[in-house]
Amino acid sequence: MKVAILMGSDKDMPKMEPAMAVLDSFDIGHEVHVMSAHRTPEKVASFAQAARANGFGVIICGAGKAAHLAGAVAAHSTLPVIGVPISAGGLGGVDALYSTVQMPTGIPVATVAIDSSANAAYLAASILSISNQAVTDRLDRYREGLKE
Repeated sequence: MKVAILMGSDKDMPKMEPAMAVLDSFDIGHEVHVMSAHRTPEKVASFAQAARANGFGVIICGAGKAAHLAGAVAAHSTLPVIGVPISAGGLGGVDALYSTVQMPTGIPVATVAIDSSANAAYLAASILSISNQAVTDRLDRYREGLKE
């Protein structure tokens, strides 16, 4: 299975690149897409609805300001969705954090710290490791390395 990395704007790319690097380090396939919950809602819904059939196991969504991307994706998919609040605008990402973490009951979005796309990728790897021994082994080695 692969991971989808979505972002609301191509301006979010620098903040989402750490997720790509982590997934690369674990040899986890991923695709990157730019789509907005506000400007291209049909595209977001279509992508989310087809994600499982298209071989994705986890979806990481990075967005700033209103940050509804992760919630919009979670509304259209039962795959695990991980939200990355992006520090865009005058509130340093706190607005995005609240928009991402405050989901209604039954439509969960796992949320990492502001600008922490690397942690989103580590969480995605942990989720995928449930059914992928190779990812489990890589995570175990990585965690052992942290002790050093």
